Amino acid sequence: MQAIRPLPDHLINQIAAGEVVDRPAAALKELLENSLDAGATEIDIDLAGGGVKLIRVADNGEGIEREDLQLAVARHATSKIAVPRDLEAIATLGFRGEALASIAAVSRLTLTSRSRQKAHAWRIEVDGGEVGVLQPAALAGGTTVTVLEIYFNTPARRKFLRTDATEYGHCEETFRRIALSHPDVAFTLQHNGTVRHRLLAQGRRARTDALLGDAFAGHAAQVDEQASELELSGWAVRPAYATATRDAQYVFVNGRFVRDRVLTHALREAYRDVLHHDRQPAYALWLSIDPRLVDVNVHPTKTEVRFRDSGAVHQFVRRSMEQALADTASAQPAVSAAERLGVAAARLPPIPMSSEIRLTSSVAPLQTGIALNAGEPAAFYARLFGARPGPIAGPDLPNDDTHPLGFALAQLHGIYVLAQNRDGLVLIDMHAAHERILYERLKAALDRSLPMQPLLVPATFSADPLDIATADESAATLANLGFTVSSLGPSTLAVRAVPAMLADADTVALARAVLADIREYGASHVLTAQRDQLLSTMACHGAVRAHRSLTVPEMNALLREMEATERAGQCNHGRPTWYQLTLTDLDRLFMRGR
Repeated sequence: MQAIRPLPDHLINQIAAGEVVDRPAAALKELLENSLDAGATEIDIDLAGGGVKLIRVADNGEGIEREDLQLAVARHATSKIAVPRDLEAIATLGFRGEALASIAAVSRLTLTSRSRQKAHAWRIEVDGGEVGVLQPAALAGGTTVTVLEIYFNTPARRKFLRTDATEYGHCEETFRRIALSHPDVAFTLQHNGTVRHRLLAQGRRARTDALLGDAFAGHAAQVDEQASELELSGWAVRPAYATATRDAQYVFVNGRFVRDRVLTHALREAYRDVLHHDRQPAYALWLSIDPRLVDVNVHPTKTEVRFRDSGAVHQFVRRSMEQALADTASAQPAVSAAERLGVAAARLPPIPMSSEIRLTSSVAPLQTGIALNAGEPAAFYARLFGARPGPIAGPDLPNDDTHPLGFALAQLHGIYVLAQNRDGLVLIDMHAAHERILYERLKAALDRSLPMQPLLVPATFSADPLDIATADESAATLANLGFTVSSLGPSTLAVRAVPAMLADADTVALARAVLADIREYGASHVLTAQRDQLLSTMACHGAVRAHRSLTVPEMNALLREMEATERAGQCNHGRPTWYQLTLTDLDRLFMRGR
């Protein structure tokens, strides 16, 4: 066995570079953070070959004193912390004092800087870790760092780099994160001599729109919540417009982009009830917290954090997001209409009707009170569809903000409800909408205990031994859910009571689904961790089914319930429940005005 010996500094720096600077984008991140910590208001970035051949970052920050230039490229030398107590409340992006040394160890680095208090600039060059001598230089102000041929002296690392296009993509994503987190700073990004981004100092919303595009900006709900020492602001895309990729998921903690499990889980939970299973949420969120309550000294890349009270942060972020998504639950494509609905849902008067939407088998013909001058005899249609009822009671489809979903006109193929509001035509998927209404009611009722509806004639069905054992062993859990299920024999179960609000559901199918969930997750979990999943299953079985005819009053009752229900814009599976066709959309279809 060879003797233990200390490693030379240049080898130590190369080892550190493997962790801190794993690709050109990581080097760019460190340089940009240094510029921001120096108080820069303008930063210019020039890349070549995806950042492999060239990374140049020039800023107008405070600059570095001549006597500090050599220390700037030394390991563990920094101006940002001085004593152990400083680590307890880190307010800067950088603090470890190893980024420049790590980059210089695997590249040809030139550091040129001019302090605001000095008349001349100075330059120092580092070639693969070999530090040169100080030289005078020409620079108007600030600091310019030039990195050439990264990993030129570590071929093992360089061979793992991807194509120039791929490496540039990572650099651009790093640029996007930094630019989003500091909208008050102007940025310019060039690659191979072509300007890719030119951003003026601007507000947070303008910067978000510029970097994330119109698709994000047009479909994002605002988040703005405060609680004690926490503040969450930003924008989150409404569930109906979520995409299949995670391309736009940005969370910043005190101006630092982070990937934190606590925050990611909280955000995913907030979207859980309204997001389709193959969709991904999109958001740009800024969390402000007392630096003493978060530890950023977790990993050299500084993208991981630890919160002193992670439970409180998780709860705050989840509730803030749920509130933002609930406020826009019935948001439609037109932003102005979405805002109207969010306001109206909060001020709706009590609905003077049964809490259940009772179904009938009657036909729901168009009720407009307008006689059409059709050539066919009216008696012929009367024989087919029955006598034509009179006009809708009450005001004739008023165009106001009190009822943003409007009033029902008819039912289409027993699946969709057609309604008219002030903007045009509204299409509603009645099963998806009723499913969300029942789901929200079940969640609220289970906190108290679901009311039970005894059945006059028990519903019986054949069951396997596992279902029978589950029904016997989980009688208390079933009772909490509003069910009474007992065995009538070795292969038969009887449902004697169901939740009152699901009295119109297919009793046997509902009971089978609930028993299946209890078997899969266990009785102790269906009322805790798997509670919402079970209630979603119950709501799906209890909602009005396709091809069931509704009367116009029943359709209007459904619309009013939707307006009063949070997250009514999506069903429990994340599918949209309604869609708006404006008069402009309809005019375009019929080429009116052309």
